[in-house]
Amino acid sequence: MKWLQAFRKQFPHKYAINAQLLGDDAELAWSNLGFWQADTRSYPQACQALADHLAQALKLASHDQLLDIGCGQGASLQHWLHHYQIQRLSAVELQPACIEKIQKNLNSKADIRCASFLNLNTVFPDLRFDVVLCIDAAYHSALNSFLFSTSSVLNSTGRLGFHYLMLSDKYVNLNALQRLKYQALLKAADVNLHDLMNKKELQQALEQAEFTNIQIEDISEQVFAGFAHYAETALNTAEASKGVDSFKIKMTAKLCRRLFDDGIVRYVQITAQKG
Repeated sequence: MKWLQAFRKQFPHKYAINAQLLGDDAELAWSNLGFWQADTRSYPQACQALADHLAQALKLASHDQLLDIGCGQGASLQHWLHHYQIQRLSAVELQPACIEKIQKNLNSKADIRCASFLNLNTVFPDLRFDVVLCIDAAYHSALNSFLFSTSSVLNSTGRLGFHYLMLSDKYVNLNALQRLKYQALLKAADVNLHDLMNKKELQQALEQAEFTNIQIEDISEQVFAGFAHYAETALNTAEASKGVDSFKIKMTAKLCRRLFDDGIVRYVQITAQKG
């Protein structure tokens, strides 16, 4: 567990990935784990595929008023504008440097705010959105807090889509020590094990938050296994394998590999409709 201790010491609350090391040199780069398939050839392609997989499940259309929360370096915003022709686009991101870069490149085509996505009603007191989505970030927060915040800014029939972590049926068979080890593993990635639920509990939490048409799709193989394999390959050069950013990516890949191989914690895409 020495690698885990080193990871926690170096990166207690850092979410961003150095996309250049993974093959994305764009000014508005992608920074998610990606959706990897047999024909995926690059990191940007995989990241876009994860965004598209969520957007397609939500039936995202050009007339939708869209809120993208935790938008990172802005590649998803550019994607919604160019490929989905979204006319009314808002976003929330915690990192001021990312916001400054996005505003510079998108020329006010998106209304972006520097804030937590757990306080959306305060950030957008007068707006109600058709779609709220969150790519590869919601699992850093407690589900009920996330649902309360997003529900507050959705219109009466609004759609919600996000990625989360789910406990498999294998979890109940873990002893106390094994659960403590998983708690430490996930804490290194700023995920609280106690926030995670099994599929039935996830369904119930969404229903209690008054969501319907709930779909929970396990995409662990495409995300966990896919990112781990690519990162192991992409950082297999002397130049790329050095430095703090490289270390973080290696540890993220190692965690993804462990989670996928063990099958205790699954990566899921969740979509639902309000009302």
